[in-house]
Amino acid sequence: MHEPESDGRIGCTVTLVRDNDKNIIVDPGGIRTSDQIIKMLEKENLTADHIDFVFLTHCHYDHFKNIGQFPNATVIEYQGAWNNDRISSRKQKFFSDNIEIVKTPGHSRDSMSLVVKTEIGIIAIVGDLWWQENYPIFDKVAENNDVLAIERAKMLVLADYVIPGHSGMFKTK
Repeated sequence: MHEPESDGRIGCTVTLVRDNDKNIIVDPGGIRTSDQIIKMLEKENLTADHIDFVFLTHCHYDHFKNIGQFPNATVIEYQGAWNNDRISSRKQKFFSDNIEIVKTPGHSRDSMSLVVKTEIGIIAIVGDLWWQENYPIFDKVAENNDVLAIERAKMLVLADYVIPGHSGMFKTK
């Protein structure tokens, strides 16, 4: 499940990843109201209580706005993994060997991507490494566009598909 905003509003792509018996929501900020997330989960026969992890590609408001919908989930962000008021190393093994957390700075220094091996190939959920396919070429809010270009090039080699921060999935090869 990934639901991009398509009406020109600032909102990010929200993605559900299932890893064996674990459910992961990536960037729950893009939905305007929290009940929209619940409706999306219901389509997958899930509730907020079924979410084990929230993964933040970076800490911009449009990517984490609805994080409170998942009070029982462990939140994984650049600094580490938060479980209620405790933080542990992000380097812990949270997922199966099918999922890797990759640092992808450029848009922001704290940007990370979730790289997932699937039946159709490797899918990278990249936050604002790209907002949408081929856009923006120059990210006017990026901390470092030179680093961003390097990370984009690496991701195009690594992944077969990319889910960008503000639009639907695209094929890389």
